[in-house]
Amino acid sequence: MPQSASWTGTPSIKGSSESIRMALLTFSLVGLQFTWGIEMTYCTPYLLQLGLTKSKTSLVWIAGPLSGLVMGPVIGVLADNSESKYGRRRPFMIGGAIVVAMGLLVLGWTAEIVGLFIPESELRRVLTITLAVLSIYLVDFAINAIQSTSRSLIVDTLPIPKQQKGSAWASRMIAIGHLAGYGVSTIDLLKVFGKTLGDSQFKQCTVIAALALLVSVGVTSWAVDERVLIASKDADVKSGAVKVVGKILKTTWNLPDRIRAICWVQFWAWIGWFPFLFYSSTWVGETYYRYTPTASIADSSDPLGDIGRIGSLSLLMFSMVTFIGSVFLPFVVKSPDNEVKPGERNFTPRPPAAIAPLVRLLHGSKPDLLTAWMLSHIIFAGAMFLAPFVRSLQMATILVSICGIPWALACWAPFTFMGTEVNRMTAPSTILANGSSYRRVPNPSDDFSAPAPSPSFLRLNHLDRDNDDDEENEDSSTGETAGIYLGILNLFTTLPQFVGTFISMIVFEILEPGRHPELHKGDDVEGEGKDDVLKKVTEGPNGIAVCLFIGAICAVGAAYATQRMGGLYKRVR
Repeated sequence: MPQSASWTGTPSIKGSSESIRMALLTFSLVGLQFTWGIEMTYCTPYLLQLGLTKSKTSLVWIAGPLSGLVMGPVIGVLADNSESKYGRRRPFMIGGAIVVAMGLLVLGWTAEIVGLFIPESELRRVLTITLAVLSIYLVDFAINAIQSTSRSLIVDTLPIPKQQKGSAWASRMIAIGHLAGYGVSTIDLLKVFGKTLGDSQFKQCTVIAALALLVSVGVTSWAVDERVLIASKDADVKSGAVKVVGKILKTTWNLPDRIRAICWVQFWAWIGWFPFLFYSSTWVGETYYRYTPTASIADSSDPLGDIGRIGSLSLLMFSMVTFIGSVFLPFVVKSPDNEVKPGERNFTPRPPAAIAPLVRLLHGSKPDLLTAWMLSHIIFAGAMFLAPFVRSLQMATILVSICGIPWALACWAPFTFMGTEVNRMTAPSTILANGSSYRRVPNPSDDFSAPAPSPSFLRLNHLDRDNDDDEENEDSSTGETAGIYLGILNLFTTLPQFVGTFISMIVFEILEPGRHPELHKGDDVEGEGKDDVLKKVTEGPNGIAVCLFIGAICAVGAAYATQRMGGLYKRVR
């Protein structure tokens, strides 16, 4: 007898057109990525300014992978089994947004908060750094809760034929969030707002990021109506944390072959993406001040803001390329749900006769998403292999901008494949309260604009994932287990960040030991003047560039893993 889960209501999205509904469904990712953009741009130079060495700063960024390691799968399981009357995902999204907003404000005003209790001393400096690090951890943990539930909400709401479109829209919203975040960072906010939102660029950015996240999550939560879970088929998960961890470990150990392949591609790709996302803006700023003869940051009144603005300009270009790619690539790349099974015809709507030959030609020449994903790893690797040889701001900006195309696919491809596989495994036949049953006929034009008529509650019998006879239902969607599988994907996104952190720490400790001489206003190195220290740093290899080069090697590994994944798909067919 199949296990069952009972639900009430149907998923729906407000909006008068499919584009508006897709935008509202994914709008929370705008604020999420805006916040990430501010953190990636300013937090590394901010910690360096407080007096941390680069190697210790890299250890601080364990917050990202650690939070993903914990929050992704745990929040996924808890949300999957939540019986809140407001839905399974939205309460976690709203709660996480409030916590992130509070953490951002504390991060911006760490020195002032510590100064209220501790007079000027070495202890005050240490406590300021400690509070800043704790704030980063709080923000990262809460952001991962929002990210996990926001992605799961997309999988929950959309059927298989819409999964690629939903992931593509998510990629667009991520690009818009990055574009807005880096765009704001390039503006001298003190000239725009004065000191109304704070007396430094960083403080004003944290205020704007907090407001942007609260608004974007609020919009998606208002626009989307979730089904309410009445009784979970995994009710035993509620019995304790041990059960939750046990379920995560069991599911991770017994991943279906395709999902395991997706996860390993993600693993190798993110060893490469980690140094780029966390250090690229600092790298661009350092490149400018190292190799531009007329540039000097020694006398700057706001070195943190200056490096942030210079780095943000290149990341603004990166975000523009990402946005353009996220808009146009879905039109030239085949969706994975277009697979043709043995004995079936690949049916597509008939185009007008006048353009039918052209449409057929273009459709036949489209690369599939798997091929596009593999090529994106190669493009990223090619750009980052050149990082150690860059000697100008213009070249650094070009390389960062090129990575916008691979990033557009990185935000889109894995979630499309994962959403498709999850919904195939949990494709339902529906049993009504009166005992009668029906099977939903998939409709690619289904827009979820309004709730469909439904019984007072419905029970979804989820099929055995290992039973090939159940494939007839695979166009339906429930996303019942979306939380845990996306949480596991998040594990394979965060574990490589630990590897990246360890690599960065070693590289920085060898190539750039000591405090950052350009940002830290502390004492000179014993026996050396500041000019001598700066000369030594600028003549030596750039540690971040070396980390980017190592990341490029791992991106080649991701391309190989993607190729092997393609072979798996062919065998399964």
